[in-house]
Amino acid sequence: MNLPNKITLTRIFLIPVFVAVFFLTVIPYNYFIAGIIFIVASCTDFIDGHIARKYNLVTNLGKFLDPIADKVLVSSALICMLVKPEILQVMWGGEWVMIVSGICVAIILARELIVSGFRMVAASTGLVLAADKVGKVKTTFQDISIAVLLIGANFFGIAAASEVLNAIGLVCLAIATVLTVWSGMGYIVRNRRVFSVPAEKKQGEETQDNPDEK
Repeated sequence: MNLPNKITLTRIFLIPVFVAVFFLTVIPYNYFIAGIIFIVASCTDFIDGHIARKYNLVTNLGKFLDPIADKVLVSSALICMLVKPEILQVMWGGEWVMIVSGICVAIILARELIVSGFRMVAASTGLVLAADKVGKVKTTFQDISIAVLLIGANFFGIAAASEVLNAIGLVCLAIATVLTVWSGMGYIVRNRRVFSVPAEKKQGEETQDNPDEK
């Protein structure tokens, strides 16, 4: 197993560690620590991809593990935050915060499932679907929103700092949701020919966008 794949496996290993720390309230500032773990795990996504491309270490195992690690990490973090209202209701209280946040999370998770299913259909036809730049920006805003919300949940007892970070995190989550819808719809529209390609089509045909869809 090469270095990029080991880094990807490290990211997968950090997911249960993140979840455990998140729920272990006996740990002082557990949300803050969970946020740091999330940031470290997210950074490994850039590192493994960079090393794999630079040193020609791209493997089928890496292509399989990398997107799974990314999606499970983000999905786990979003779901965890939904069950802890104190993370999302720092700046603004009220049920509306949880309702809006829940809708955002549902949209983000639905998009990932739909696009993943769409790519499976494409694979059955022999098409290799490429990425779009909006999808990468979407991923960036998702990561920022999660990290900021976690770190700001109880920023060392400094209420003002927690409120500012919470507001920034919620705004980033809203932006990520808009980009999620935009990128998901655009991705399917651009590659809609998948539905008209015979399933027995030979492997190798590729769309014209950029690689590495997130």
